[in-house]
Amino acid sequence: MREIVLDTETTGLDPASGHRVVEIGGIELLNAIPTGQTFHVYLDPERDMPEEAFRVHGLSLEFLTSKPLFAAICSELIEFLGEAKIVAHNAEFDMRFLNAELARLDLEPIGGHRVIDTLALARRKFPGASNSLDALCARFGVDASRRTRHGALLDAEILAEVYAELCGGRQAALVFGGLAGSASGAEALLTRRPEPLAPRLSAEELAAHQAFVSGLGEKALWLAYMQLPAAAAE
Repeated sequence: MREIVLDTETTGLDPASGHRVVEIGGIELLNAIPTGQTFHVYLDPERDMPEEAFRVHGLSLEFLTSKPLFAAICSELIEFLGEAKIVAHNAEFDMRFLNAELARLDLEPIGGHRVIDTLALARRKFPGASNSLDALCARFGVDASRRTRHGALLDAEILAEVYAELCGGRQAALVFGGLAGSASGAEALLTRRPEPLAPRLSAEELAAHQAFVSGLGEKALWLAYMQLPAAAAE
């Protein structure tokens, strides 16, 4: 499943009062794993920058006046979003602003059925607790030390990690780093059988598999698995 973790920075709190989007950051997830594909743009808001907003994200009008208008990047944004679900923290805020920008161009709004609000997820999971992005980072052990000011792409990257934890956490058993040659590390992730299973593969099948793995390259995960002690891999 394809999802986009999205964040925006703006000139204020209400698009109905003329406030505009000044930064958009997005991270592509495929089956909950970041693919490395991102979207990031600064925008000229065509208006002043209130001091209150500047203190939040540090984006000055002098910096933004040389950036493109939303109309210039709109098609690129729509293409990046595609039909993916959109993940945002306090998503109603971001969607109101993005849909206001789309409405200025007489384009269809982003439907609420496509949106996943991590704030709502966190409130259901931790009722009564603080569920700001910073609070969730602290709760899940996500490093937010880079977040000295709000930034759309950085916040989207951090939110992608928080979203993974809200959905059940990352699977440590898929991480091979440090296991090679370490029986204790392998035993922490793999369960040892009291009695090994009898081999079910023929010599021809084993040889064919070895030939296949040899063609995967030096960084193939299978090579790390094959270096585990035999007892740990049973």
